[in-house]
Amino acid sequence: MRDYSVQNKKAWEYSAYEFWTKHETPSERARKDMENPLSALKWHASYFDNCTDVRIANICGSCGKRAIPLALLGAEVSIFDISEDNRKYALETAAAANVNINYEVCDVLDIDTKKYGNYFDVVFMEGGILHYFHDINEFMNVMYSLLKQNGTMICSDFHPFTKIKDILNLEQPSMSYFSTDIFEGEMAHARFFEEEIRSQMPKCLYRKYTISEIINSVISCGFTLKKFDEHPAWTNDKLPGEFTVVATK
Repeated sequence: MRDYSVQNKKAWEYSAYEFWTKHETPSERARKDMENPLSALKWHASYFDNCTDVRIANICGSCGKRAIPLALLGAEVSIFDISEDNRKYALETAAAANVNINYEVCDVLDIDTKKYGNYFDVVFMEGGILHYFHDINEFMNVMYSLLKQNGTMICSDFHPFTKIKDILNLEQPSMSYFSTDIFEGEMAHARFFEEEIRSQMPKCLYRKYTISEIINSVISCGFTLKKFDEHPAWTNDKLPGEFTVVATK
């Protein structure tokens, strides 16, 4: 496992299960997902025409907030994530929702391609994950290897505009849009903890990309780019906050 992945794993296994359960117990989360799985997918639902028997790799799928609704809609879902705490919460929620998901705890860059190579119909990621990986071409090559021929990658992430302005209120530092620096920052939900706990939480190591770096990586790794959508920030609908790339193998 890469040094930065080791550090990120420590951060994502520090009180993560307690955070998820304090916010919503697995049974509470499952009940909401079962009531309306399409609603639980939020705007990502528009990228899925049909989920029945579709094999989906949910990359850095965290606590299963998108994987479980997809499973409820009939998909065969595998989460790949670095955190045992996330796995515990996701599997408890899936059990409460009466669905099965596969959950592999690993560095995404080390996914077993002998087992999962050319296996998935869809590779799906959302919620801002690219900055956890310091070589985007290496990351995209792994995504490409997981997909069947004609498979689809759906990559939703934080808009690169957030490099120069903390528009999403994530409390991460601003920098030059063209910066290639690796920087240390808090994990995503650290800001919701009391200061005494927050100050003790391990940090993550991030690398943020430009739009051109992301698009060129998708193309150079062999994908056919189908769509690049931009979405407004949840804090200000006049500014870009997220984007979605749709590409095929």
